[in-house]
Amino acid sequence: MTVGLIGIALVSLGMVLTPGPNMVYLISRSITQGRRAGLISLAGVVLGFTVYLTATCLGLTAVFAYVPAAYTALKLAGAAYLLWLAWNAVRPGGTSAFQPRDLPVERPARLFGMGLLTCLLNPKIAILYLSLLPQFIDPSTGHVLLQSLALGSVQIVVATTVNGLIAISAGALAAFLAGRPAWLRVQRYIMGSLLGGFAVLMATDRSKALAPA
Repeated sequence: MTVGLIGIALVSLGMVLTPGPNMVYLISRSITQGRRAGLISLAGVVLGFTVYLTATCLGLTAVFAYVPAAYTALKLAGAAYLLWLAWNAVRPGGTSAFQPRDLPVERPARLFGMGLLTCLLNPKIAILYLSLLPQFIDPSTGHVLLQSLALGSVQIVVATTVNGLIAISAGALAAFLAGRPAWLRVQRYIMGSLLGGFAVLMATDRSKALAPA
């Protein structure tokens, strides 16, 4: 179980550091409306993580355990999505997550709701919970449901910590990188390479989904 916890922590760290809807939204919101707005948005994102974890523990992964073709399709779709993100990061004219989008000022309730919606509609998070997380579960070491809860909790802690630091420091990082275009390119290529690596691993993985027990 310890190996699984370390494994999911490393995967979660790698994925949260790669540009995706959550990161882009939190950075843009923090820069355009301040740290407080970014952290309120993050609270919505964290609730989205919890929704995915709850659904996984209630047996959503069982569907993929009993319908292997659906599980394979999800992994291939996830790999394609990650490859698309990788291409957008490294292609000529690609943008960095620290080149924020202009967003209108919103009230706290809407910030929270938009953070939640961004997370729920984020394919990367769906892939993490429905495809990657089950691969770290070992039925021989104990109750699958408890393992799912433990692994999911580790993911939430890692993602919340990293996203929180990003939201707090987004403005300073954006200002630092704005005057250093070479650094922005390096950041894009590193993130693109990581995304591409995850995509290849996911596409070539031959493991099967596990049904909660």
